[in-house]
Amino acid sequence: MAKRTAGYTSPGIRKITALAAFLTEFDHFSRISGLKTKPDAVLGWGLKPTSIRARQYAKRHALPYIALEDGFLRSLGLGVNGYQPHSMVVDHTGIYYDASRPSDLENWLNSSTFEMDELELARQCIDLLKRYRLSKYNHAVDQPLETNAKVLVVDQTAGDASIHHGGANAASFEQMLQQALSDHPNAEILVKVHPDVIAGKKRGHLANAQTHPRCRVISHDINPWALFDQIDTVYVVTSQLGFEALLAGKQVHCFGLPFYAGWGLTKDQLLCTRRRVKRSLEEVFAAAYLRYARYANPYTGKAATLEETIALIADQKRQQERLRGPWLACGFSFWKRRFIGSFLGPAADVRYQPKMPPTPLERAAPGSDQLLVWSSRINDEFKARHEHHLAQLWRMEDGFIRSVGLGVDLTQPLSLVIDRQGIYYDPSQPSDLETLLNQAEFSDDLLTRAAQLRERLVALKLSKYNVPGQEEIELPTDRQVILVPGQVESDASIATGSPLIRTNQALLSAVREAHPNAFIVYKAHPDVISGARIGALDNSAKRLYDLDASDIDITVLLERVDAVHTMSSLTGFEALLRNRHVCTYGLPFYAGWGLTEDAMHCPRRHRVLSLDALIAGTLLLYPNYVDPRTRQLCNAETVVSLLEQAKSQQSKSQKRGSQKPGSHKTGSQKHILTWRQRLYRCYRNLLIGSH
Repeated sequence: MAKRTAGYTSPGIRKITALAAFLTEFDHFSRISGLKTKPDAVLGWGLKPTSIRARQYAKRHALPYIALEDGFLRSLGLGVNGYQPHSMVVDHTGIYYDASRPSDLENWLNSSTFEMDELELARQCIDLLKRYRLSKYNHAVDQPLETNAKVLVVDQTAGDASIHHGGANAASFEQMLQQALSDHPNAEILVKVHPDVIAGKKRGHLANAQTHPRCRVISHDINPWALFDQIDTVYVVTSQLGFEALLAGKQVHCFGLPFYAGWGLTKDQLLCTRRRVKRSLEEVFAAAYLRYARYANPYTGKAATLEETIALIADQKRQQERLRGPWLACGFSFWKRRFIGSFLGPAADVRYQPKMPPTPLERAAPGSDQLLVWSSRINDEFKARHEHHLAQLWRMEDGFIRSVGLGVDLTQPLSLVIDRQGIYYDPSQPSDLETLLNQAEFSDDLLTRAAQLRERLVALKLSKYNVPGQEEIELPTDRQVILVPGQVESDASIATGSPLIRTNQALLSAVREAHPNAFIVYKAHPDVISGARIGALDNSAKRLYDLDASDIDITVLLERVDAVHTMSSLTGFEALLRNRHVCTYGLPFYAGWGLTEDAMHCPRRHRVLSLDALIAGTLLLYPNYVDPRTRQLCNAETVVSLLEQAKSQQSKSQKRGSQKPGSHKTGSQKHILTWRQRLYRCYRNLLIGSH
């Protein structure tokens, strides 16, 4: 099949990172000025001024013009702040906000039949948007609005293309406000204006409402659903907020012709004779959000579904809102300061205090900044010194899907956890994860995501660090095979959660005593192998295991063994993902929920969880995830895709390297790599601080 080329004149089109995923019908995209032959079609931004040249070129050369616009569920933040679109509309006929002529969306609504499956999906997605309180943009604060008003009037900025092309003008806004005041003669009227209008950066239409005794102007950014919580009736000209109000079950009056007017859902001042049929809310939603808009993940560049896009933006919004506000990050190395702000999100205001002070903190007065400290720095001495600030203390630690490479090698993490109660590996006190697992209501869509995530992690052979290892191993088939993962013996999870067995050798001894006939496989921790951390076995330990598999990929081992016995290693959790039997000798975060055989008991963990619920809490809800390229919040599924891409590139690089003469590493070269890792550790400890 011949390759198809789309030409454009606006350079902004080529800046769309997921352009190829949005427009899969084309193989190549190029500025028209750089093409030697005519393209197959011409792209432009709807009816914006930047599209004039593109539309003229298309008409002159008898080429189809395709109008692009941001979709109705665009992103967490604004495009001017660096947020790429998660959705776009692609229209071959017109564009949805131009009511003077047909569009693909209008044509579908006039003539299409919607199957029951499509309408059911529309209902499910409407429910998800309502549950997660999502709008076109999702950066604004989501907090209750103190008002008794039940009526909302929505202003728009002057020059908004949807106003003119929606059959309205400046006078429409004054007419709308007067109608709202007349319809509700005794009510306070909320008037939502754009913040830039109040700041004098843009012009609006209802600035005079500030002086009206019955109008209360809302000029700050606020999540539309916070407005919908309070009001019953909404007045708009052509704003998309009107359609979102329909989703929220509100009565909507339209003084222009937005895409959702004229189908029997709104009270309309204008008539569009082309819109001939009555449509249900689910039908208009299905046409606009499921057929008309296309979706892609801007961090992976891959096509997505509406459900996946809702999940991603909902996760971004949840992480952002949880960590909104002022922070004092204390005692972080220069290296960590490069990325921890990204994990706190765009609504966090972070100040840094480079060193841990020997005296009580003064800058973090109670009730002001939230205090952020790397978890391993918080000991009894710290708590005693800063006891007045413990209510503001949050702990930070690596997440469970971290990176391709070890933290000791200064590999930037893809996930971190930020916990205000404790930290997941310390069972001596509650943590946000433990509370979440005890109390959260795991919805069906969340459990479905968890099951799909588990299948992907297993299929892709992903783990926490994703350090490559050998994949060939021979194991007996006539004996029970038990994997014992080694740990760093100075690890805090052992100190706080494994009081009886505290060393790798003691663990091996206990496993051998309990299972004398088992085939025991031991895998040392990568940081211990490198010499960076303590936990090596002595010579007498060789009698306690049958095979040293320290150089074998952990995911290969987990596929082959029958059971995993551990103090508190994350390997136990990764074994659960693969439905392996897991015995714990300490109290890791995944113990005590009815999924493991436990030597210890935690009375706070009183709930029996399904595996998918454990995964949902641990991987979907508890950590924060960041895309390393944009430094924007993302989610677990996105990070898995990024790791998949990184591992694929790593594999290709290794294959190329193996084909070069002299590429085979000798034993001395491996020794050099080990010392390089030790040098990394020294550099980290001496110059930029350690964990």
